[in-house]
Amino acid sequence: MDHSGHGMMMDLPPFTLGRGLEFSADPFFLIGSLVGLGLYGWGVVRLRRRGDSWPVHRIALFTLGVLSVALVMCTKLNDYGMVMFSVHMVQHMVISMLSPILLLLGAPVTLALRALPVAGRGNRKGPREWLLALLQSRFMRIVTHPAFTIPLFIASLYGLYFSPLFDFLMGSKTGHIAMMVHFLAVGLVFFWPIMGVDPGPHRPGYVMRMLELFAGMPFHAFFGIALMMATEPMVTTYKNPSSSLAIDALADQSAAGGIAWAFSEIPSVLVLIALVFQWYRSEQRIARRSDRAADRDGDKELQAYNAYLASLQARQQ
Repeated sequence: MDHSGHGMMMDLPPFTLGRGLEFSADPFFLIGSLVGLGLYGWGVVRLRRRGDSWPVHRIALFTLGVLSVALVMCTKLNDYGMVMFSVHMVQHMVISMLSPILLLLGAPVTLALRALPVAGRGNRKGPREWLLALLQSRFMRIVTHPAFTIPLFIASLYGLYFSPLFDFLMGSKTGHIAMMVHFLAVGLVFFWPIMGVDPGPHRPGYVMRMLELFAGMPFHAFFGIALMMATEPMVTTYKNPSSSLAIDALADQSAAGGIAWAFSEIPSVLVLIALVFQWYRSEQRIARRSDRAADRDGDKELQAYNAYLASLQARQQ
C-alpha cells in the first residue's frame, strides 16, 4: 500500500496488516456461503422430487441472507473493514442484525427437518434425529433463552469494543474470522425465538417477542451515540489510519457510531413487519379452524348460545 499520498480508494490492494498478514476476500466465509446455498438447494430439490412444495419467498430470503454475508466478507469491504472503523461497523451490523433475520426467514431448520430422511426402526440415529435431539437439548434451551441472548447481544458490543479484546482479535486473521462468526452466531440465537419461523425450545407469544426485540435494540443506539460523542478515538486498531485513506480517525469513529445507531432501527422495522404478518396469518388460521369446526358440528356453540338467550327471555316473561 502506498502511504505517501491520497490515492483512489478503489485502487487499494489487499492489505498487509499487523504481523505481516495479508487480508483480502475471506475464503472461510466464501466456502461457508457456497456450502450453505448448496445444502439449502439440496433440501428444496429433495422436497420437490418428493412432490412437496417449498415457498419461493423462503428461498429468496435465505439466498439474500447468504449473499449479505458474502457481500461484507468476500469483497473489498472486508479489506476496508480492517483499516476503517466505519466500514467495519457496516460489516458488524449487517452480519449480526440483517443477515440473521434474512437467514431465519428462509426457515432452514424447518427445511432440514422436512428434507432429511427418517431413520428406520432399529437403525442408528440419522442426521434428522440428531438435529431434533439438538433442538430439544438443554444446551439449546439455555442459549436461546432471553436471559442468555439479550445479555450476550449487549456484551458483544460493549464488552468487545470497549476492551482490549477487539484489538487482540483484529491482530490476526483467525481472530478476525472468529469475531465475525461470533457476530453471526449471536444474531442468529438472538433473533431465532423472536422470529419464531423455525421450531425451537422457546416459542413466546407475539407480544413477548416484541418486548424481547425492544429490550436489546436500544443498547445499539446507546453504543452508537457513545462513539459519536467521544472526543478521542476509542479503538486502538483504527487510531492511526493510513494517509492514503485521507480520513480522520475521530470522524471515521463518529461515522461508525452513526451506522450502529441507524442499524438499531432497520432490523426492528423488518422484524416488526414479519411479526405482524405472522400474527395476522395465525389469527386467520384460527378463524378458519373455528369455521371448519362449526361446519362439522352444525354450529352447536351458536345454537347453544341462542337457546340460552331464549331461556332468559322465557324467564322474564
